[in-house]
Amino acid sequence: MTVSEIFETMDYGAAPESPDQALAWVAAHKGKFGHYINGAFTGPGKTFETRNPATGEVLARVSQGTQKDVDAAVAAARRAQPGWEKAGGHARAKALYALARLLQKHSRLFAVLETMDNGKPIRESRDIDIPLVQRHFYFHAGMAQLMEDELPDRRALGVCGQVIPWNFPLLMLAWKIAPALATGNTVVLKPAEYTPLTALLFADICREAGLPEGVVNIVTGNGAVGEMIVAAEVDKVAFTGSTAVGRKIRESTAGSGKALTLELGGKSPYIVFDDADLDSAVEGLVDAIWFNQGQVCCAGSRLLVHEPVADAFYARLRARMDKLRLGSPLDKSIDVGAIVDPVQLRTITSLVAGNTAGDTYVAKGALPAGGCFYPPTLITGLNPADTLMQEEIFGPVLVSCTFRTPAEAIAIANNTRYGLAATIWSENINLALDIAPKLAAGIVWVNGTNMMDAAAGFGGVRESGFGREGGWEGLASYTRPKGKEKALKNIAPFEGSGPSGDSVDRTAKLYIGGKQARPDGGYSAPVHGKSGTLLGHISLAARKDVRNAVEAAHAAKGWSGTTGHLRAQILYYIAENLAARRDDFARRLNDMQGGKSGEKEVGTTISRLFTWAAWADKYDGQIHGVPVRGVALAMKEPVGVIGILCPSEAPLLGLISCMAPAIAMGNRVILSASEPFPLAATDFIQVLETSDVPAGVVNILTGPQADLAKPLAGHMDVDAVWSFGKVALSETVEKASASNLKRTWVNNGRARDWSGAEGQGRAFLEAATEIRNIWVPYGE
Repeated sequence: MTVSEIFETMDYGAAPESPDQALAWVAAHKGKFGHYINGAFTGPGKTFETRNPATGEVLARVSQGTQKDVDAAVAAARRAQPGWEKAGGHARAKALYALARLLQKHSRLFAVLETMDNGKPIRESRDIDIPLVQRHFYFHAGMAQLMEDELPDRRALGVCGQVIPWNFPLLMLAWKIAPALATGNTVVLKPAEYTPLTALLFADICREAGLPEGVVNIVTGNGAVGEMIVAAEVDKVAFTGSTAVGRKIRESTAGSGKALTLELGGKSPYIVFDDADLDSAVEGLVDAIWFNQGQVCCAGSRLLVHEPVADAFYARLRARMDKLRLGSPLDKSIDVGAIVDPVQLRTITSLVAGNTAGDTYVAKGALPAGGCFYPPTLITGLNPADTLMQEEIFGPVLVSCTFRTPAEAIAIANNTRYGLAATIWSENINLALDIAPKLAAGIVWVNGTNMMDAAAGFGGVRESGFGREGGWEGLASYTRPKGKEKALKNIAPFEGSGPSGDSVDRTAKLYIGGKQARPDGGYSAPVHGKSGTLLGHISLAARKDVRNAVEAAHAAKGWSGTTGHLRAQILYYIAENLAARRDDFARRLNDMQGGKSGEKEVGTTISRLFTWAAWADKYDGQIHGVPVRGVALAMKEPVGVIGILCPSEAPLLGLISCMAPAIAMGNRVILSASEPFPLAATDFIQVLETSDVPAGVVNILTGPQADLAKPLAGHMDVDAVWSFGKVALSETVEKASASNLKRTWVNNGRARDWSGAEGQGRAFLEAATEIRNIWVPYGE
């Protein structure tokens, strides 16, 4: 082809990257890999093939892990952990820095190997994945250095089991390993079965960096190995993958006391308004859905276009699709590479073939002969409820519908069980920033897409999982409080047969939607004091009462939109009204529990209300220092509806210590009162009724918490559950929470000093808020 012909056609010539060094590295291991355990590679056991998805060629044979291998890796990590943590932040920082430097020195090798193993274009692995990996290790080297000063009351969890997917093999490794090591943990990591090679290369540089034996362990294999790691004696499980597997992990770890973070699937909306720069929005969309062949959990796979510009936008988009170049991922001029494996290719093909709705447009470029390739595809004219608008395709397939108003755009965007990411395109920044907080997503990009950095936490809500990776919040998730833990003692209610001391018999009702309500089941139970005296009767709440309370809480959603200043005033007012009845509440607490601690408990409760009133307008977000021209706003927002199984001990103080931080941050709550001493909660209803608390913000149920835990934790419209009740409730709550993968905070049989520092503080603030990162680039 002549120069003039090139100018005439504007075709790109081939720009192949050599695979020689990557193949030489594989050959140096004789084409077979064992596991990396205790600082050394094991001999290969039973192996399976890992193939280049673009050609089908076998790259290497990798060992299938066994229970013995996992046990050995966990044991090595357990031996190494105390010394690694004791080495201190500076020693860990130096090790992480060494890893970052080695990742830079071998960056081309990592990029080529990643592309060969995964099928993504070399431009993406070279210019995006590997630099981000390096950034994570540099960033967390700094975190390790600062931890002792900035998190003085926290320490490492211990041994972390980590399971990562095949779409970003090395980047997901960095997201998991870097914060774990920075905080003094050791790890056992399983890379994806399809893409294990860069994890094994990383093991090589761990040796080169002089990382102590057992600090990083890598066991390869299929999903069964992941199950073994989840079931092993580890202190935390960190998983990135499908929602279905995440749900199983939540159920299997319930009640184990293991910390858990889940980064799961998504069906992220990409919203284009009529005032958007349409050409820029088209280019952003190319990155949103055809980056990494659409095999991205946060891919902008649902296109929502403002009706006035829909036809023009679709025309520009189809024209741009026809210019996308498919071919060998090692060719630096290629835009779209290969699907990771024939199994995934068949999944994408069957989902699209089964669709009969809308209009399908396929990019005109020819598919390469051989290999796992799928053409960029656009399906327009769909309904929000159509299967392809709801189900994650995880391939280069974009589905679309239109909207007429901003309110309709929000409704369609939130019409999914997922909540990972979202994109807004508009030249009206007021409109964009008004909509961003209303989207059910852990991360929102304005006039951009796929912006990520180690300084800004990444993670979702709803069935996209919980927890964050990156930033201070990601670091904190690999730590636990210092100090010795005490076992929680179960407190049984007092029994008796003595008559009531009251002249008028009274049965305390439930408190739902701002009104006292009789229980649906029509049952009540007596409450006796320590001396056996009948103090009164309480209503026994059941499943339907939980349902009614959840409906009332959702009807009060306006509370989340109020100002912190208003919420503070109401909390002060509650404290004022409680103080006016101080003697009555102290007497009731003494009658229920025996002793004379009631006055002190009421006084501490009033002080605690003042504390949370103070925090209501002071728990600020952040602007992350990310390396782009723009800002990443970390917005601390209410979780939503929180169900709380209040502690048996400290019946008034414990209830207020849970309620106050939750409503201070804008949540609505359903409180299951202390089981042995419930009358403090039912007396408190009268305080709520006179304190201007909007109906539905606080709902109070009484009765056995074991009867309420499962329906509360399993309810699809409850966003989080806290459990400080009986020991057995932790497992019930965590297992039932898998229904919609809601956040949980449970005591796991550990006691909490409600009258001391443990009864307040940042742990409650963090549990009562969700962090949404909103990225806003600026400049021409």
